[in-house]
Amino acid sequence: MSVKKLFDLAGRTAIITGGSRGLGLQIAEALGEMGAKVVLTARKQDELDVAVAQLAQQGIDATAWACDIGKREAIAPVAGAILKKYGKVDILVNNAGATWGAPAEDHPLDAWDKLVSVNLSGMFVLTQLIAKRSMIPAKHGRIINIASVNGVQANDPRLVRTAAYVATKHGVVGLTRQLAAEWGRYGITVNAVCPGFFPSKMTRATLGKDLQMIIDATPAGRVGNDEDLKGVAVLLASNAGSHITGQAIVVDGGATII
Repeated sequence: MSVKKLFDLAGRTAIITGGSRGLGLQIAEALGEMGAKVVLTARKQDELDVAVAQLAQQGIDATAWACDIGKREAIAPVAGAILKKYGKVDILVNNAGATWGAPAEDHPLDAWDKLVSVNLSGMFVLTQLIAKRSMIPAKHGRIINIASVNGVQANDPRLVRTAAYVATKHGVVGLTRQLAAEWGRYGITVNAVCPGFFPSKMTRATLGKDLQMIIDATPAGRVGNDEDLKGVAVLLASNAGSHITGQAIVVDGGATII
């Protein structure tokens, strides 16, 4: 098989949660450019509509369903509707996430519960549904969980204090490894991508006050850009990544090696 064919996603259907903007939309662009039919989910329909229009301008086949991944009861109806329309899901990118900053001793418990629901429980519920109803019967699937460098290390408290976020992202990495171990026999790969600091709504406040400190601590001398996650997403979604599973791939310009 040629290298170009290994990366080809024609005929594949991909769900990207939190796909209306930021890293999720960038990943949707990458998968769509390589031929996948792209299905976006996020909480706000108006933002989804804008994203679908943007993708359509690039010639990408895209649709969208509004879904709050933090509300467990909302997930099954949306997953069912997507499977009814497309018949299968080949690629699932679990990108939706939330964060909360507070000293650990003062972290609100309702905020803790919200992050567990969005970052971990909701992700698992959707993944379980798609695996059981589509990927396991098809004996093929690619699951990409967007974790964080906080899935492999703690935050420097001089920058941010995010106990629940760090705990849930470590949970994402652990779940990734367990699902990879259990579902490999079905032809399903499960990997985590762990971005460092990228400009986004989530990181706006930190980058606004500590950008130079972050750059100085990063061997590449910059934060992530709009292109830096696209290649790894296509690799893990395609046949080129068929022997990569259970991994937590850090994309951070080398910040975590120091």
